[in-house]
Amino acid sequence: MCGIIGYIGDKKASEVLITGLSRLEYRGYDSAGIALMKNKDIFIYKAEGKLNNLVEVLKDKKNICDSSHIGIGHIRWATHGLPTTVNAHPHTCNCKSLTLVHNGIIENYQELKEELEKYGCKFVSQTDTEVAAHLIAHEYGKYKNLLKAMQAAVKKIQGAFAFCAIHKNEPDKIVVAKRNAPLVIGLGENENFIASDIPAIIEYTKKAIYLNDYQVGVVEKNSIEIYDDDGHLIQNKIEHLPFEAMSISKMGYKHFMLKEIHEQGDVVRNIISGKFVGSDKIQLENFKLTNNEINNISRIQIIACGTSLHAGMVGKYIIEKYAKIPVDVEASSEYIYRDTIADKNTLVIGISQSGETADTITAIKQVKAKGSHIVIITNRADSTMARLADSLLPVNAGIEVSVAATKSYMAQVISLYLLAIYLSEEKDLKEYKDEIKKLKKELVELPNKIEQLLENSKNIKEIAKKYSSYKNFIFIARGINYPSALEGALKLKEISYINATGYGAGELKHGPIAMLDENMPVLAILNTGVVYDKVLSNCEEAKARQAKLIGVTNYLANKDKALFDDLIMIPTVSDILSPALNIIALQLLAYYIAEYLGKDVDQPRNLAKSVTVE
Repeated sequence: MCGIIGYIGDKKASEVLITGLSRLEYRGYDSAGIALMKNKDIFIYKAEGKLNNLVEVLKDKKNICDSSHIGIGHIRWATHGLPTTVNAHPHTCNCKSLTLVHNGIIENYQELKEELEKYGCKFVSQTDTEVAAHLIAHEYGKYKNLLKAMQAAVKKIQGAFAFCAIHKNEPDKIVVAKRNAPLVIGLGENENFIASDIPAIIEYTKKAIYLNDYQVGVVEKNSIEIYDDDGHLIQNKIEHLPFEAMSISKMGYKHFMLKEIHEQGDVVRNIISGKFVGSDKIQLENFKLTNNEINNISRIQIIACGTSLHAGMVGKYIIEKYAKIPVDVEASSEYIYRDTIADKNTLVIGISQSGETADTITAIKQVKAKGSHIVIITNRADSTMARLADSLLPVNAGIEVSVAATKSYMAQVISLYLLAIYLSEEKDLKEYKDEIKKLKKELVELPNKIEQLLENSKNIKEIAKKYSSYKNFIFIARGINYPSALEGALKLKEISYINATGYGAGELKHGPIAMLDENMPVLAILNTGVVYDKVLSNCEEAKARQAKLIGVTNYLANKDKALFDDLIMIPTVSDILSPALNIIALQLLAYYIAEYLGKDVDQPRNLAKSVTVE
């Protein structure tokens, strides 16, 4: 992994490739490269580090760049081998006839490599991708046809891949293949595009074909042919791309992350728009279970990774409170390696910003085979997970460019509030009717409160500067804000590289308290509600160990204010909805600390936006 781009047409291929790769930088990467075809010769250029390093390499290659109209490109997030120029994509075979870029992981690459070495193949990199390049080239030696070579090769490969290949003997085409990794073909006039994600091509076209698993395609300047797993030509299904090029602009903000934090008021408005009609029940048009099926749900399983997992944890509190259905929340990467206990009365909710998270896709496929109804909450209605869904809750947050998730988390959380309300109303749980009426009203008011908090963030910026020199951080909370503590710590860790850890506040004294001294800041989330006094008591314990204490709260009695070194006040909100405001304060704190430290906020080291490998 992490980003693929391909072009064939009349434009300068190098310009399209570099522009496309720049639109994929948000996915996270550590090296970059392109391959250009000219007069049946293939020229490969690679560089470690940022894309700008590759641009510098290309400055001396103007003759090739100006005259090539077909090429493939890649930004790599290392999975096999160090992030070096040798390991960077594109990769080629010994005779340099075939060149390949690849997202995913080839699980049997070692066995394939040993077999290919017997045929005389010599390897120069540590990557699984080079194995695929040699394998396809070996098959080409048999078939003398790039399509047939690709079709034969992918049947021998185990694991996930999105391939994009060119061959000097067939200079008028790019051959692609896909399994468990995203790949889209963009349609133009006398030109066509290939990408692992639509931001790479959105400024060139609004029409696309999404490859499905096990399909192989031949892309030429004026034609696209897609073949199924049996080698049969299938009809192209052309779809309209759902985004605009404007969505990948910073719009005057210093970083995409700050822009996306500030978009959250509108994100909430978009999600709740049309869902509440007077005093009627909430409307979720893409939720396909009948009332009878909803009443027969015996349990709910939420499967997700990272930030989406924390959103699912918030969802557990809300759904159990209002729908009275037991909810389990589990990391997808753990779920897939144990016995799956689910049936037709199990509702399974998969959550993913990209809809391409490999672990979650595997888990969803696994549980779908058990007959469970699958609900997908994703920001990408065009994704693999969305296509696996029985019911879909698209969050419509727009493209999120910064690697650290902010507005997509908010969108996921609000979607889970809506789902909880929907389930409660469908089950006709009258004891919560008044509470839900108040919650709906608060959800309508929430965007204004979000913007109020954003407009008054100067205090957060000052606190961030004060604590930017600390090497460790602890976040604590209880109840529905325990996930907020986990997500706040994750945000700080992701973009500032400070060792931040979130705990349930009651667990502080069961081990972590040993870490507390004057060099350990403790951030406590305490809102008015059932756990307020308990969290306050845990704050007393931290202060007694001389920890620096930061409070995030919507209310604090005057007598308690002296306990805290610093306070971040959020607008008045009920305890049940408080995660939606608390998280914005924590996102801003993480952002400003990282900014003061001079970190690459939008593209933190070692991270990828869309994790398409297990």
